[in-house]
Amino acid sequence: MLIGLPKEIKDNESRVGLTPGAVRALTRRGHRVLIESGAGLGSSLLDEEYRAAGGEIVAEPAAAWAAQMVVKVKEPIEAEYRYLRADLLLFTYLHLAADRRLTNALVENKVTAIAYETVQTADGKLPLLQPMSEVAGRMASQVGAFYLEKPQGGRGILMGGVPGVAPANVAVLGGGSVGANAVKIAVGMGAHVTVLDINHDRLTYLDDIYHGRLRTRTSNEYNIEEIVFSADLVIGAVLIPGGRAPHLVTRPMIAKMREGAVIVDVAVDQGGCIETTRPTTHSNPTYVVDGVVHYCVANMPGAVPRTSTFALNNQTMPYMLQLANDGLHAVRKNPALKLGLNTYQGHITYEGVAQAFGMEYAAPEDVLA
Repeated sequence: MLIGLPKEIKDNESRVGLTPGAVRALTRRGHRVLIESGAGLGSSLLDEEYRAAGGEIVAEPAAAWAAQMVVKVKEPIEAEYRYLRADLLLFTYLHLAADRRLTNALVENKVTAIAYETVQTADGKLPLLQPMSEVAGRMASQVGAFYLEKPQGGRGILMGGVPGVAPANVAVLGGGSVGANAVKIAVGMGAHVTVLDINHDRLTYLDDIYHGRLRTRTSNEYNIEEIVFSADLVIGAVLIPGGRAPHLVTRPMIAKMREGAVIVDVAVDQGGCIETTRPTTHSNPTYVVDGVVHYCVANMPGAVPRTSTFALNNQTMPYMLQLANDGLHAVRKNPALKLGLNTYQGHITYEGVAQAFGMEYAAPEDVLA
């Protein structure tokens, strides 16, 4: 198969879809890989490393996009829509439930699009979302601590406090992968952390491993209000696989939060779990609503691209090889990849995306038949 690796052009996105090690694995199995020159520079990966791995360097993005399968990290932005076509297999993060324009572009151009974030194994795990959830969750506490500083618009609170002075109150909405990783860093920094989730088994697990250093609450409107109102930092870590995140924190709640409190909404890719969330970028990461600082960068792991690139490739590589070796037959025979299929030949093939926009849904097994 001919595989293309274009350079990411989203604002401050320095990750890359393939490492030289991944390229070597592909080329040794007889595949050709076209790498846009400079695609790996943001992750400190040089063209020479890709050449040594058997890749072919091309000067223009159009050449990489002309491949049978294009591998990326982030969804195509509007400037890349011109490369979309009916015989293209696109393998990347898509987050379509929060992006009607991209959904329309993929459907209209009949692209076969497989989203990392909806590839799902039989036990319900999301293996290709997991590494970036780990990175974003850990970053959320780190970023929140920074924006709590007074020069950044925060309340002027040190996350861990000092002897005789209370630490920051941190509320984590969601105890999944993002939330658990946010908790790990926030607790490690010495903050007073409360996690809310609807899954009692998950709360029990987190309570057990932290031995009283973490407070757990069942997620409902009453508890969310109580915890959020007293929080210095709120981390949104809610995930509905492939669907739009629910608004757990409403605009009226924001108005009652403390002046200089900080919100980090990691769920922004799926529309955000805070009503006042809107996507921001690393070049302009924050805005203020009712005195509350909002950090809603839609590609948080892009700030640590080398770590993120290698973590992502560790998980995508087995699926990439299946697609390169077997093409669409890999989707037919691998249930996890079938769940990753979001659009195919003009159809929306992921139910959560269709529901988000009131569009018609076509079951993957039906259209692939």
